[in-house]
Amino acid sequence: MVEAAVKARLAGGGVPRWLMPFVGAILVTLLGLLILSGQWPELRSKIAFAAKGLVTIALADVRRVEIRSGADGIVLLRNEGAWTIEGQDGVVPTELGTHLETALRLVTVSEPAREIPATELSPASFAAFGLDPPATVATIEAADGSATSVSIGALNPASTSHYVRIVGRPTVYLMPRHVGEEWRVTLDMTRRLRGPVGADAVSRGKSLLLPVSMAQVWALEIVFAGKLTRFERDPSGNWFRHLGQHNHASGNVLHVADPKQARVIDAALGAFDAAAVETRLGSADPSQLARYGLTLPDLIVLVFARDAAAPLAKLEFGAMADSLDRYARLVPGGAVVTVAEFEMRRLTELLRAVGAGS
Repeated sequence: MVEAAVKARLAGGGVPRWLMPFVGAILVTLLGLLILSGQWPELRSKIAFAAKGLVTIALADVRRVEIRSGADGIVLLRNEGAWTIEGQDGVVPTELGTHLETALRLVTVSEPAREIPATELSPASFAAFGLDPPATVATIEAADGSATSVSIGALNPASTSHYVRIVGRPTVYLMPRHVGEEWRVTLDMTRRLRGPVGADAVSRGKSLLLPVSMAQVWALEIVFAGKLTRFERDPSGNWFRHLGQHNHASGNVLHVADPKQARVIDAALGAFDAAAVETRLGSADPSQLARYGLTLPDLIVLVFARDAAAPLAKLEFGAMADSLDRYARLVPGGAVVTVAEFEMRRLTELLRAVGAGS
């Protein structure tokens, strides 16, 4: 059609004959780009990107983030591109930095599903939406001292969105659930790393094996003896063993946990939540993993947040270090540590208790 239009234009005398070779070259170039990319070339440099999120602070300008839940709170600081926890030395682990950056990006680019203006609100509305008091508050501060506070409330009745408010604005927004979940995961990871308040807070925080608490985990997979067993939470938050494969996208699949089995799973995972590192051996390159039994791990655990396809953490258990301890590490890139043998045995006993043991 393009060629026909050009020929018609030429036939009508609209283009001088001496321009025909140039027009042909342009058409060939466009056709080549279309074949290679499958779409017309975009004028990226001519189109200005406009963020449509609730927060307008540029990500590169963020220097301080405070996250509060109830009376507890944490502060993260960025200096020369690296995040640290206020009051502690050293940069945060990669997984924590990734979730923080994701949480920041989501509030700058995610559009509200709905806006509830002040004319539709009353003083009682904020309590009904879980915003008086809010479940989580994230205060984002830029290098120039300007700050924006994001209050995250309850889920809507369909459990698809959080009620959110920007402090100082007379509007309540419905934001996709994963926006609020990233802030909860970031707060949880930081609190676990920071540990309890006290003189030994740093060492106690670093002793925990998992980087995130079970309160933030909505699915868990265990690979053992060549079998994969998946545990999930039902809409009420109770654990069940997931059997079979099916598509959840249709929305017609409703899982309800068996109360007896849910208590067994919850007890085992609750105890695993407190699993501690015995000793830290440091990083190991691929050539060293075989000596720890981590080239082909005996057991693998993957934990997932709600609505997440990628795991929050992947933990591998390797060979016995001695008669009481076993080698383990978080992947990718985690240091090799030792943990008590009963931590892995707790999981294999859980598999047997729910009928998934080998």
